Amino acid sequence: MHVHVYGGDNPAAERGTRIVMWITAFTMLAEITAGWWFNSMALLADGWHMSSHTLAIGLSTFAYAAARRYAHDPRFTFGTWKIEVLAGFTSAVLLIGIAAMMVAGSIERLLAPQDIHYREAMLVGVLGLAVNVVCAFILGDAHHHHDHHHGHDDHHRHEHAHEHEHAHAGQHGHHADLNLKAAYVHVITDAATSVLAIVALAGGWIYGWAWLDPAMGVVGAVVVAIWAKNLLRDTAKVLLDREMDHPVVQEIREAVMANRESEHTRITDLHVWRVGRQHYACALSVVTDNPALTPDEMRRRIGIHEEVVHSTIEIRHARREGA
Repeated sequence: MHVHVYGGDNPAAERGTRIVMWITAFTMLAEITAGWWFNSMALLADGWHMSSHTLAIGLSTFAYAAARRYAHDPRFTFGTWKIEVLAGFTSAVLLIGIAAMMVAGSIERLLAPQDIHYREAMLVGVLGLAVNVVCAFILGDAHHHHDHHHGHDDHHRHEHAHEHEHAHAGQHGHHADLNLKAAYVHVITDAATSVLAIVALAGGWIYGWAWLDPAMGVVGAVVVAIWAKNLLRDTAKVLLDREMDHPVVQEIREAVMANRESEHTRITDLHVWRVGRQHYACALSVVTDNPALTPDEMRRRIGIHEEVVHSTIEIRHARREGA
């Protein structure tokens, strides 16, 4: 079976992350410069905070470029898609680090309150929220474009096998672009923390609740940590090839055992792992007393599930009783 190359096949996402990276970097430089010029700790703090997101989104952009550049490098057995997944995993780790720093800074402010320049801080919060909303729309559009493209392809691939179309209806999450998701999570969590900061600052400015600012910092850190944990789980699952609970595994089992002519055919070994967003490879061993059962026949049966793009099949023929 011909093995395709997987990686560097999402130009809309690469373009979107690159645009978002430059917007975030420009905002970061503007805030740091304004903070230094106007001697504003609020602007400086948000600028340096924005630098972590610039780094993470820059990593996503680099991963797309690297996956595209090395997509046809024969040293990558199944292509370069996992470069993108690795970038997503690294972004998740960075998010956890950001959450930890947010908690530490908030606790420090709770224990040792400092004067807050509410007007400048509110300006920073509104600016950060506006930038993140724009970036979220850019990345969301890239995600929609990618889903539409693959959905259109899937329709044509499966129009001749209607009985299989329902099998993955609920598996959209398994087909997600995890590198794009990582960039999107950074933008969304930053937007969420900006909203929390604006609410906290408004409460402090209007009612004098200075404690609300660090308290919302802890809440924001929890939100970031939850999103990071989910991203870490999804990316680690792919990197560790933990796919044996995916529905495609049972589909392979059913395809192998379908229309068998002997009751003495059984699967002795089966391994399935992902090699692309919607593509899987499998290694399969079967023991049978049916002499007509060949590797080509097994591939024909498995072939109705077109997400299985590569298979290594071993068949051992056992003698029938009385033969």
